[in-house]
Amino acid sequence: MSLDRFRDAVRFLTIIPVGASNDATDSEWLVRSAQFFPLVGAIVGLVSAAALLLASLVLGPVIAALIAMLASILITSGFHEDGLADTADGFGGGWTVEQRLTIMKDSRIGTYGTLALIFAIALRVAAIAEMPTWIAAAALIASGAAGRAVVLPVVGWMKYAGNTSAMKVAYAPSPLRAREIAFAAIVVLLALAPLAATSTRFPFEALVGICCGIVLAVVIALWSRRLIGGYTGDVLGAIEQVFEIGFLLGVAAVIRSAI
Repeated sequence: MSLDRFRDAVRFLTIIPVGASNDATDSEWLVRSAQFFPLVGAIVGLVSAAALLLASLVLGPVIAALIAMLASILITSGFHEDGLADTADGFGGGWTVEQRLTIMKDSRIGTYGTLALIFAIALRVAAIAEMPTWIAAAALIASGAAGRAVVLPVVGWMKYAGNTSAMKVAYAPSPLRAREIAFAAIVVLLALAPLAATSTRFPFEALVGICCGIVLAVVIALWSRRLIGGYTGDVLGAIEQVFEIGFLLGVAAVIRSAI
């Protein structure tokens, strides 16, 4: 059922309590729930946007932006940030495919992962602080949805490079269906609506943000294919993170150029 798949997506991507899973033995549950990833991303973005707006009432833009990032990290338990850090450590510290995959599975964080996290958070905070508050809040919602959507083509076009038998969740590769892709696309378009309502530069800044995010996401995807022969869950987390960075920086650049 669609509601069950939505709950699976919420359970997988966030710490929001939605009850026990009904799909524990279904090896396709993750792929079938992927259509709801952008919707969950929009919810995460909405929480982050609300934190930004509330903090902006009494605090400056940089601190408010930090609180917005903190809200996002708390509600996802740093799920995507962890993937970014593991990917950076694996790609930066390994010499062979096996070494890279082993490093990525290690729960410890290294120099590359630490630096990746510092710059990922710093760039997003700086971009948010550059924008007017309401536009920044709208951009958080849009980037949250689009960032989770951009991983879907990667899953569809690249092969899984990890060991599926060692995964913590039941998983079997399966192509996304046309209606699932269409649903995800519709959610992203709806998530752009707040940006359209708050910015006089729409849709230009949205297009620039999406293009910047896609460029960074493609770079990571191609890099992953070259270094490990495909993608892993950590790589998908890294792709989501760099897309958000590119999107927010793109929107901030357009807004600033209009001042």
